[in-house]
Amino acid sequence: MSPKQISIISNILGISESSIRNTVSMLKEGATVPFISRYRKERTGSLDEVQIANIQKEYKKQIDLATRKETVLAAIEEQGALTDKLRQRIANIYNPIELEDLYLPYKRKKKTKAGVARSYGLEPLAEAIKKQRITNINVEAKNYLNNNVKTVNKAIEGAQHIIAEWISEDEKIRDKARLTLRKHGTIASKVVKKKKEEAFKYRDYFEFEESLTKCPSHRFLALMRGQSEGYLRVGLNMDHDRMINNIERKYVSFNASCADLLREAIKDGYKRLILPSIENQVTNEYKEAADKVAIEVFTKNLRQLLLSAPLGQKATLALDPGFRSGCKVVILDKNGNLKYSTNIYPHPPQNEMEKAGKIITDLCTKHKIKAIAIGNGTAGRESESFIKSLNLGIDSYMVNEDGASIYSASEIAREEFPDKDVTVRGSVSIGRRLMDPLAELVKIDAKSIGVGQYQHDVNQTLLKESLDQTVISCVNSIGININTASKHLLTYVSGLGPVTAENIIQYRKENGNFTSRAQLKKVPRVGAKAFEQAAGFLRVRDAKNPLENTGVHPEAYPFVNKMAKDCNCTIEQLIENPQMLKTLNLNNYITRDFGLPTLRDIIKEIEKPGLDPRGAVTSFSFDGRVRTIDDIRIGMILPGIVNNITNFGAFVDIGVKQGGLVHISQIADKFISNPADVLSLNQQVTVKVLDVDIQRGRINLTMKGM
Repeated sequence: MSPKQISIISNILGISESSIRNTVSMLKEGATVPFISRYRKERTGSLDEVQIANIQKEYKKQIDLATRKETVLAAIEEQGALTDKLRQRIANIYNPIELEDLYLPYKRKKKTKAGVARSYGLEPLAEAIKKQRITNINVEAKNYLNNNVKTVNKAIEGAQHIIAEWISEDEKIRDKARLTLRKHGTIASKVVKKKKEEAFKYRDYFEFEESLTKCPSHRFLALMRGQSEGYLRVGLNMDHDRMINNIERKYVSFNASCADLLREAIKDGYKRLILPSIENQVTNEYKEAADKVAIEVFTKNLRQLLLSAPLGQKATLALDPGFRSGCKVVILDKNGNLKYSTNIYPHPPQNEMEKAGKIITDLCTKHKIKAIAIGNGTAGRESESFIKSLNLGIDSYMVNEDGASIYSASEIAREEFPDKDVTVRGSVSIGRRLMDPLAELVKIDAKSIGVGQYQHDVNQTLLKESLDQTVISCVNSIGININTASKHLLTYVSGLGPVTAENIIQYRKENGNFTSRAQLKKVPRVGAKAFEQAAGFLRVRDAKNPLENTGVHPEAYPFVNKMAKDCNCTIEQLIENPQMLKTLNLNNYITRDFGLPTLRDIIKEIEKPGLDPRGAVTSFSFDGRVRTIDDIRIGMILPGIVNNITNFGAFVDIGVKQGGLVHISQIADKFISNPADVLSLNQQVTVKVLDVDIQRGRINLTMKGM
């Protein structure tokens, strides 16, 4: 990567050039974002994962731009139009839009009005009109009549088409028009009259106009969705007359001959060629910016959801509620293995409450159940009440079951439970989500989990990249037990992939549990690079060396050994009494590759070996008065759980099918610019009902004064 490209990325991200240079170098060597962030802080200047991922994205953009430059150079050279000056200009372009503007005159075009006129020999007439040197246009135009151009008007019209294309290819004019639209343009929408009744959910946008610069991302995406669904007509507006006048001042001489013809060509070039092009460009720019914001919201929510507190290794009874079809019940042992499944029918129409109660009680006793997980879908609240009525003395938890049905029908679920139907698989997923949300949710397409905003409207490639990066980040931030992790979970570990994950599972089956990280080197396809990238993120519980259950990378074991030796103790004693570390001068352990940032991380790991950073799960109960939206009354004060956060507010589950919206203006007694600054996913809150719209299924809530 050239110094200029490094400088550009540095200016965009506000990160030092040396940090970018070193980071790009490691990425090119095959290092992963989590590994670089966690174990190469000295080389990056302690950049975090987000910063490193952003460097990776900008680096890719520079690679893509370089590839596009090669294509442009080859196309222009093929036409015999590539000069040394033009080659140098292209080499010095680092903006994709500027490159495309420069390339536009050389771009092979489909059959256009200007192209047809050129083929009829009208380009000299166009040049003459543009230069405004013709005394009598009608006389001059007669010189260009032929079998294809039979009248003076047709000759003039063809010449104007050529001029219009020239105007549209003027880089400075296009740039000025884009800049004006970006700064002073508005976005407007109107309802499609034939669909007015169907489009009631977009009624706020039936007659709407707003400055582009003030239109928030969620509103822009809502307008785009309304348009894509055929309910709205959306467009960008600006002062077109002023823009046309600006072009005329550049090209038209005062009272010059042919001035009116030139003005007509300018107006045509602007409205027919320039305007549609820059409207698409600016719309795409704002769409890209809106997508970026929406994806950031989605990834933040996904991160919080994946890092939700786990119940841990406890025998669990999981229940997937239902009315007519009954409730599917499964028993999971402390490792999440399925031990038993059955159906109960405590709800209408069967109403077998006594029989169902006995089944649940007996199962809890027999399997020494420590927790009960209840899906929050249809009949969830009724099932919760039923379980509580049994007075089992066991904590029960409502579990968000979004995406459970998708998992149950997936290839992953069929591979795990080939002889079980989808209802059993879904119930297992609900139970495992309580025990370890991360390990279970990574099996499901993140878009199906039910967090975020407009996830189906944004750029799907960028969304997938961001969500995958988020999953990878979360998996590696926890530390994965190599002896219990599923193949799918191992796939997301830094340096591993589907093949190596499968090989680890197979090695485990054939050789028993891993007793050290070093054993990983014996797994087929796990070479030196894969081991380097993965080892620090894998944990070996109860290993002979206690460092195997920490985030200390094997490459740093010699440093810990030296620390223990300097403290006159073993590593085990050092971990049991980390206070001894305070007697050490870390400067004595610094080398060229290991500095204070890494040494401080080592100390933290020794102080809290094997600690799960996700905390502990807590139980929660909804208000017993509320089961459906019909039970909601204005003024009610209710407990709830934040289950989605957007830029315009937060959605709170209050125990009914419809989530309630706490608008950003109703979240706090002070001004906040982002709901995520004060709320987090799965946070337990108290809300007050402001309004209920049963017809539209909307509930408005407030947290002010709560």
